[in-house]
Amino acid sequence: MDKFLVTGGQELKGSVTISGSKNAALPIMAATILSEGKNIIKGVPRLRDVDTMAQILTELGVRVTRLPNGDIETEVKNESESLARYELVKTMRASICVLGPLMAKRKTARVSLPGGCVIGVRPVDLHEKGLQLLGANLVSEHGYIIGKTKKLIGTEIYLGGAFGSTVTGTDNVLMAATLAEGRTVVDNAACEPEVQDLAVFLTKMGAKISGIGTPRLIIDGVKSLKGTTHTIIPDRIEAGTFIIAGAITGSRITVKNCRLEHLSALVDKLRDIGLTLNKNSETECTVLPGKKFNPVDISTLPYPGFPTDLQAQMMALLSLADGISVITEKIYPDRFMHVAELNRLGAQIRKEGPYAIIKGVPKLSGAPVMASDLRASAAMVVAGLAAEGTTEIHRVYHIDRGYEKIEEKLKKLGAKIKRVSDKETATGDE
Repeated sequence: MDKFLVTGGQELKGSVTISGSKNAALPIMAATILSEGKNIIKGVPRLRDVDTMAQILTELGVRVTRLPNGDIETEVKNESESLARYELVKTMRASICVLGPLMAKRKTARVSLPGGCVIGVRPVDLHEKGLQLLGANLVSEHGYIIGKTKKLIGTEIYLGGAFGSTVTGTDNVLMAATLAEGRTVVDNAACEPEVQDLAVFLTKMGAKISGIGTPRLIIDGVKSLKGTTHTIIPDRIEAGTFIIAGAITGSRITVKNCRLEHLSALVDKLRDIGLTLNKNSETECTVLPGKKFNPVDISTLPYPGFPTDLQAQMMALLSLADGISVITEKIYPDRFMHVAELNRLGAQIRKEGPYAIIKGVPKLSGAPVMASDLRASAAMVVAGLAAEGTTEIHRVYHIDRGYEKIEEKLKKLGAKIKRVSDKETATGDE
């Protein structure tokens, strides 16, 4: 098992290019189950989760090929399979996105309930509700969702839940509705850029979708979808992580392949903290160092609110603010596994229910820490970049699920970060 050794206190400089969005690529890959002919998907990051989705699709009869230029090509070769195994699905939540396409195209599915990061309860009841309203007969047995239908018929669906709209639930219903008979209207649909990207991809395949980017999607079912070519949007969470890394180290770095319009809530809070982001172009920005960090209050909310996937990284930054900040987690109220680990680095954070109260400290100091989930891993790296001494981050396989060669990108910016085996003894960093 690998770990990172991060020696803090290094000023970063230069530029970093952001990879394609993991959270857009995975449902788009799943959507290729719906199509006839070949699909070319450009900008798909090389990640463990992408490899897992490719394996799931392969077992579902889809040929998935990573081309020499990095693009992914898919083509359905066998429609007789409908099983998404627990052994694969347990590793990531996005694998549930094959349920909708299977029900729409093959009229049958046996999909394991998903796994992923341990960040609190994440039910799939809204997925089931939406698909059942379309005419799917779903039952849960032995840890699997088993679905059958003669045909899906368009209807009106409201996708509101206890914590707002559902991203992957919207994905599943949207994909299923493209081949349903008649019109489907989805209210309280998730508006995230990744959902929009999926809708654009489906439209290129021949789907009829209006209201893209709004909470009300209207889908007129079609008889078939064809293969197409599509480029994945930049990963806004990776971009936000590198922007925060530049901020916490007081560095001037340029972030390329980044769309700030997808990060408006982050940009707003960084300005309140006292940092400056220069928008160089539609796909490039530069982080300018600030003299001190002002405390701020943040609530995570569905898009365009502050993303829950940047909450941990922002907490690391606010640990060094001049005052008391409060983060309210309204998406996953239990998503605070990183609090104890940040406190090991010298932060002063107190958790009270869905609130984290952060009293800024003058400095952080390196220590051994444990990565509990994907974004908590990123927070440990961000904090380690600013901490005095060396931070030893264990279980970095989490970060490999969502960041493409993060240590290589940071090294090019001047960070001292090294990936080693847990069995190795650290004698220095590079």
